[in-house]
Amino acid sequence: MKQGVRLRLVSSGNGSSAASGRRSAWVLVVWLAALLTAGLALPVVTGALYHYDPFPSETGSRKEATLSETEPEQALSEALRLERALHALQPGRNHIVVDTSQNQLYVKKGDQILYQAVCSTGSGLLLRDPDQERQWIFDTPRGFFRVFRRAVNPIWTKPDWAFVEEGKPVPGSLAERRDEDTLGDYALYFGDGYMIHGTLYQRYLGRSITHGCIRLGDEELERVFQLSPVGTPIYIF
Repeated sequence: MKQGVRLRLVSSGNGSSAASGRRSAWVLVVWLAALLTAGLALPVVTGALYHYDPFPSETGSRKEATLSETEPEQALSEALRLERALHALQPGRNHIVVDTSQNQLYVKKGDQILYQAVCSTGSGLLLRDPDQERQWIFDTPRGFFRVFRRAVNPIWTKPDWAFVEEGKPVPGSLAERRDEDTLGDYALYFGDGYMIHGTLYQRYLGRSITHGCIRLGDEELERVFQLSPVGTPIYIF
C-alpha cells in the first residue's frame, strides 16, 4: 500500500517558528484542496453547459467539434443580417451625436455625417457652497435627448451655482439673474437646464471646461442650429 504525501514541518528555532510553519502548511493544504476541487468541478460544469465529453471517441465528439464547410458562410450571412438590422435602427432624420471624450459634435443623417465641429463639454469639477450644504458636479449628461426648444439671442437665467462660483451672494430677484451675452447667438435646449450654445471663450473649444452644457464656436453653432429643428434626437456619450 502506497503511503500518502506528507507535509513535514522542520523547526529551525523556537516554538513560534514551528507555529508559523504549521500555519503555512495549513494554508498550502487548503490552497491545494481548493485547486483540486476547482479542477474536478470544471468538467462537471463544462459538461452541463457544453456537453463536455471527458473521453471523446474517434468517431464521435471529434467529428462533432469540426466545423462544417457551410458554417463560415452561415456566420457571414448572419453578420450581414445584423449589420443591416443595426443600420435600420439609425434615425433617418437629422440627429446630433456628441463624443465627450474627444469633444466632437456631429450632425448625422443615417450613417452620413452632415456636419462636424469641435465643441467643449463638462469639466467634471465639483463646486461646494460654503454657506449651505449644497454641491454641484459639472458633467455633461450622457444618454438620449431631444431638442425641445430653440432660441435666437438666448437669455441665460443664471442659476445659484454661477454666483457661488464667483463668490457673490445669490440674488433673490429674477432681473439680477439675467445674462444676455454668455450664450451666444443661438441655443438648443435639451432638458434640465442643459443646452448647446455659443461661448465667449472660443480659444478653449476642444477642452472639457464647461458646467455641463455643450459649447460651439459662432459659425459652427449657426450651422448646427440650422440643421436641428425641434425634436432632433441628441445622443451623448
